[in-house]
Amino acid sequence: MPRIAICAPSTPMTREDAQRVTALALAEFPGIELQFHPQCFQSEGHFAGPDSQRLAALAECANDPSIDAVWFARGGYGAGRIAEQALAGFGSAARGKQFLGYSDAGYLLAALYRANLGRPVHAPMPNDICRDNGEEAVRRTLRWLSGDRTTLEPSLDHHPTVAFNLTTLAMLCGTPLMPGLAGHVVMVEEVSEHLYAVDRLFFHVTAHLGGIAGLRLGRVSDVPENDRPFGAEPDEIARFWCERHAIPYLGSADIGHDSANKVVPFGLATNS
Repeated sequence: MPRIAICAPSTPMTREDAQRVTALALAEFPGIELQFHPQCFQSEGHFAGPDSQRLAALAECANDPSIDAVWFARGGYGAGRIAEQALAGFGSAARGKQFLGYSDAGYLLAALYRANLGRPVHAPMPNDICRDNGEEAVRRTLRWLSGDRTTLEPSLDHHPTVAFNLTTLAMLCGTPLMPGLAGHVVMVEEVSEHLYAVDRLFFHVTAHLGGIAGLRLGRVSDVPENDRPFGAEPDEIARFWCERHAIPYLGSADIGHDSANKVVPFGLATNS
């Protein structure tokens, strides 16, 4: 029976929502055992406990040889504060594990991929149970962990692929956490940003993506209303900046901050 540890490197989730996820897993995926680390429910300011507590919980889950995968509870902000130190403390038991999440968890997925450590996977997180139709998002990751590959983002092909929140990827660029992405298809999505900010993010990100096989744009959702129209839609923004940097624009990707968010294993899907 796969044993999945859940910790919160960024922000906390509630015990009630964890109970909902556990109940769903028990009812529909009896072959999977979920273990919520108590740290998931801690709170200090914005975070699921102080950096030291989040770091310790992540290391405990990653280094436990009885655990098969580490599932990040939710995004928010915080994983980047501990990612570099966390990986320095990962031992041999972490190497065979899947690490699953998206959004702010992208800091950890990127660092893991750069270090060739474990198997990072862009996938829905437990706290997605709170979204509209959120049970289906949680089921998608549980199906993936059960070996169901119908959960994969449908455009995946023979190219190695990564998937990130656009803001997270922009913050990663130029840091020690950023992996080399030459030859990769890079998928990005965004939420709750003005379109001028999306344009600004693409200005920065595309300058760091020379040599990639192409870029796909996931959903740009919950865009705030500005005091004037930006004048270009997200697809047009992506096309503009890809053309500026001679990056092939490959169209849409079925990822985003919603319950339809699909699974994207980092690297080649055939190796997952």
